[in-house]
Amino acid sequence: MNRTEIAKLAELEDTHWWYRERRRLLARSIAALSPGRALDIGAAAGGNTRVLRSAGWQAVALEYGADGAAIASGRGIPVIRADATRLPVGSGALDLVVAFDVLEHLADDSAAATEIRRVLRPGGIALIAVPADPRLWSAHDEAVGHVRRYTRPTLLALLQGAGLSIEDVRSWNVLLRPVAAWRRRTSTGSDLDELPAVINAGLRLVVALERRLPVGSLPGVSLLVRASC
Repeated sequence: MNRTEIAKLAELEDTHWWYRERRRLLARSIAALSPGRALDIGAAAGGNTRVLRSAGWQAVALEYGADGAAIASGRGIPVIRADATRLPVGSGALDLVVAFDVLEHLADDSAAATEIRRVLRPGGIALIAVPADPRLWSAHDEAVGHVRRYTRPTLLALLQGAGLSIEDVRSWNVLLRPVAAWRRRTSTGSDLDELPAVINAGLRLVVALERRLPVGSLPGVSLLVRASC
């Protein structure tokens, strides 16, 4: 992700409906886990790292780019700069790895998945989110530096090929998929923009409703996976 998009993310992540709901999903995913050592790969401005640390995890942000690392560090978040395909962590050292919207940026996503498996202890958990469905490819993907979008089969094959066991996979942003598909057909760049408060609140209500509905097996905008060693 380039410097402009990182700056947009940093400005928007506390209020934008997408990022707020993703943090809520992360908090729910770790609620039943005993806090331990965690790594947030591709942390950007560190919003998800803050969720982990507030829940008692010894969490460190990992960011490849200088801009994201500087922003996270400036917010008091422990951060290291490194390549997700060569994690500077010992084998079996971590209890949890979070990689939200990371793999799609990497030419060698297989190497990153293998590294996630390597650094997790036996029984450790990986929480992974990626953009779904190549049919939704648009100027937004190009603007934010995506290499690909995933289908369920391609994502599961990637993770299982790295030696991870799939515990759960589900779609997210299912209810808003028609809106996203329309928006992507007409977009000319990144969707990372500040929204009018009323629209932002309305979209938050829709994704909040989705939490209560059994729609995780339907096509969505993203895929969320929980995997273990």
